[in-house]
Amino acid sequence: MADLNPRITVEAGKMGGKPCIRGLRFSVYDLASYLASGMTEDEILKEFPYLEKEDFQAVYEFFASIPERIAVLEAAR
Repeated sequence: MADLNPRITVEAGKMGGKPCIRGLRFSVYDLASYLASGMTEDEILKEFPYLEKEDFQAVYEFFASIPERIAVLEAAR
């Protein structure tokens, strides 16, 4: 996960090692679930004022890179 956007952090002792946003206890999966539920970016920012607009792009990049990470992991087997 070394090629992650710097806004995405992974700490073994935080949130079970899940990728989080800027070291916060707010995972990329949390943000994705709010988006998937139909909330807009503006609604999410209003509900969670500690998030920043740039965090959304980092999460989009994270999920867009999943197929590449899976392919690399499978090739390593």
